[in-house]
Amino acid sequence: MKRVLTVLGSLLLLAIAALYFVVPSVMENGINIVEDHAPYAISEETRTLHDRLIVADLHSDTLLWARNPLARGRTGHVDVPRLQEGNVAFQVFSVVTKAPEGQNYARNTGDTDQITLLTQVQLWPTRTWNSLYERAHYQGERLLAAEASSPDTLRVVRTRADMEYVLKNRENGGNMVAGLLATEGSHPLEGDLGNIEKLHTLGYRMMGLHHFFDNRLGGSLHGVSQEGLTDFGKDAVREMERLGIIVDVAHSSETVVRDVLSLSTRPFIVSHTGVKGACHSKRNLPDELMQAIAGKGGLIGIGYWEGAVCDHTPKGVVKAIRYAIDLIGVDHVSLGSDYDGATSVRFDTSEIAVLTEEMRKANFSEEEITKVMGGNVIRFMRDNLPQG
Repeated sequence: MKRVLTVLGSLLLLAIAALYFVVPSVMENGINIVEDHAPYAISEETRTLHDRLIVADLHSDTLLWARNPLARGRTGHVDVPRLQEGNVAFQVFSVVTKAPEGQNYARNTGDTDQITLLTQVQLWPTRTWNSLYERAHYQGERLLAAEASSPDTLRVVRTRADMEYVLKNRENGGNMVAGLLATEGSHPLEGDLGNIEKLHTLGYRMMGLHHFFDNRLGGSLHGVSQEGLTDFGKDAVREMERLGIIVDVAHSSETVVRDVLSLSTRPFIVSHTGVKGACHSKRNLPDELMQAIAGKGGLIGIGYWEGAVCDHTPKGVVKAIRYAIDLIGVDHVSLGSDYDGATSVRFDTSEIAVLTEEMRKANFSEEEITKVMGGNVIRFMRDNLPQG
């Protein structure tokens, strides 16, 4: 009997190990996909140009997953080594804290949540299991811990001075990566405006207002009400602006976007999106709203997945970028991959030079390529981050 119990105990431990160490990787591998493709041919001229660029991406959900951001992963789309391979200097790390079951672009409620089980399976602290604020706090701590363990590789950007430090490092031949913390929706506030300042103190410098469901701030583009900012939402936007936090309206309803246009005193962004005139998807805002956002000095990040650009080949992504440039002007268009956001893409961040290649093939000027690939993001951050 003792031997039987020992065997059963060993099997139980193996099952627990599989649950906590194998299942998360298998799960992510099935939803953060890089579709099979032959190696992309990058010309010598493109490689020379790409290596001179400052490349920036406005959105990834990497911190949701049980991977070390400092180690080159075998799953997903982003980690620091792959950012370095792709010559990416500036990466926004957005944190997902709630996602409804069966989420879609048409209509979702906030009654269910897929992230709770993920927090448990990935052995997040128990404080995160029932608190959206604590989930944001923990994911922020993960990026800060990565910075602390490799300060010569990664720097979390809280101020303009932090960003300039990284750019100077790269100018001198280094390959540091700047990481900026953002939220995917403002439900981590949990109805408390004071949590904005707490997240700011931790290091957050960008906040999305919504994700796939309506929240206390107002309606989601994929929610039920399609309403505008609530009084709480208006107060939240004002508090974000007071603290110097960049507002992100990706996933916000059209009515919310119009309200932010009326209320805001600073430029804001749509971090990961397409443009409806180029890809008629419920995921994308109408062209006239994109023009209004650009008119206030805002920035939009073009995504790499089918729901945003319809044709998500490198050539298709570049076609969407060209449409956006023609619509709102080259100074307002940037990259917003949505890497590691349960997306299927044709290239990960280490292969991002393929966009430079396709832009050159599409007769983009060097100035256009320089701005879209990252120059616009750097300019925007210089204008909108606290000086430090």
